[in-house]
Amino acid sequence: MDALAISATDHTALVAPVKRAMDAGIPVTVFDSGLDLTGYVTFVATDNYGAGVIAARKLAELMHKPGGMSTGDRECAFEATMAKEFPAIQIVDRRYGMADRAKSRDAAENILTAHPDLDGMFASAEANSLGAMQAIKARGMSGKIKLVTFDLSDEHVAALKDGTINVMLVQDPHRIGYEAVHSLVMKLNGQTPPRQMDLKARVIVKQDLDKPDVQALLFPKWRDQK
Repeated sequence: MDALAISATDHTALVAPVKRAMDAGIPVTVFDSGLDLTGYVTFVATDNYGAGVIAARKLAELMHKPGGMSTGDRECAFEATMAKEFPAIQIVDRRYGMADRAKSRDAAENILTAHPDLDGMFASAEANSLGAMQAIKARGMSGKIKLVTFDLSDEHVAALKDGTINVMLVQDPHRIGYEAVHSLVMKLNGQTPPRQMDLKARVIVKQDLDKPDVQALLFPKWRDQK
């Protein structure tokens, strides 16, 4: 093969085979999910740290409006931003759903049980978001707890419409894939692609759903062609 673009499901297990490809002279671009190695052409992903900062700010805005007064990088950024910019907001619990919807729902249920006066919640990935949404809906608490989520599904959109989700942070997977392949085309053509591309997460609220650019992001034409 001429080149390889890979999104790693495990940041350590795939290091050895990817390194073999690099040692064989095959240019490799890593996209969406990183690897514990160097020497790749480009790393293309959503700016996850930046997404965590945005999540903290959005949840803080929802919980403390003027006058009335959230996987690794995202969570670190969320906590750091809360501590620095919104010290009056206390993070009372952190639980992991292990990328599983049912476990995420159980984790969210346990948080809601342990903290009946909870004001808001940040779910940092798709499965976490779905579990949190289900737990909040099951308790009839849609609209009562502020929920900021990350990632996208039809269920996310429905929950944004019915008020279960207040703010949805969304990646652009089409552009991530495009830029990953484009970096390899540049490399094969003798050009020097950027070492890293951090793509901004899009902030979407209910009022944005009818906007043409949001519709194109949420319901891209390639989804209908699968």
